[in-house]
Amino acid sequence: MRRRAGILTLLAAGVLAACSSPDAPGADPTPSGAPTPRPTTVVEPTQDPETARLAALARLAEQAAADVPQRRAARPRSGEVLGADVSWPQCPPGMGIPERRTLGRPMPLPEAEFVVLGLTNGPGHTANPCLADQVRWVRDRHLLAAAYAVVSLPDRTAVAADGSSGPYDGSTRLGALANAGYQQALANVVTMRRAGLATPVVWVDVEPVPDFDWSPDAEANGAVVEGAVRGYRYAGYRVGVYSTPALWAGVLGDLALGLPEWRAAGQTSRDEARRRCAADWSIQGGAGVLGQWVEAERDQDLTCPGTSARMGHWFQQY
Repeated sequence: MRRRAGILTLLAAGVLAACSSPDAPGADPTPSGAPTPRPTTVVEPTQDPETARLAALARLAEQAAADVPQRRAARPRSGEVLGADVSWPQCPPGMGIPERRTLGRPMPLPEAEFVVLGLTNGPGHTANPCLADQVRWVRDRHLLAAAYAVVSLPDRTAVAADGSSGPYDGSTRLGALANAGYQQALANVVTMRRAGLATPVVWVDVEPVPDFDWSPDAEANGAVVEGAVRGYRYAGYRVGVYSTPALWAGVLGDLALGLPEWRAAGQTSRDEARRRCAADWSIQGGAGVLGQWVEAERDQDLTCPGTSARMGHWFQQY
């Protein structure tokens, strides 16, 4: 694809050969049948967390986006709570970037008590063109709200612009990619704050992005995702991931960040979304918070067991 061509040169690197075990011949350092632990990171920041946090907040303030709407506590609920998520497809038709023209799809059903609002128009560094209108829609109905954002592989231009700016060592391949993901996150925070959206959490959407392909290198992709996660955290938000086990593995291999999970069930049913709250549907080692399914032209969501008692942990009350 057109974006992939530029990044392949950047991602090219030698493959390290596995070293032989120093143990005696025939020795097996891993007990038979023991599972191999999943990696929990691919790149570490070089800035200390407090310095990086203050730098992130300073950058947001420079862009006149530091004022966060005042948060109202969401009261605990009992039982399963129904909600929905919306983004650029629900904007009036014809808006957005050429690859993601908006579709005018319907907004959530009247029964929905919460809405997760998408910040991007598909890939990173593209803003949902009607986010402010969607925030007003939520506010007018006094619903609960949260936010999500797609993370995507930065092209060569984005890495050149953002690779040296952030908490990672931009002189390294993975550090530059992580800084580019970090800057995607800060750009999305600017979008969110300018639209007047307050939320305690940002869900990082990890899946294939047609026309903006991920690399075949899971380690490089992981650096971008880790950078984005750290960007949201330094800006003051909790972070979770939205995906499925198969989609996650296709992009990131066996990387296990252990973040809370919003689990997609596709064109199935509410029952199937509820089943995906179970531990056997874990994506990357985190607990299930929300389940999603598609029905009646809408992305619908429900709370997993335990979530409804902590609604203020996950949602802003409008």
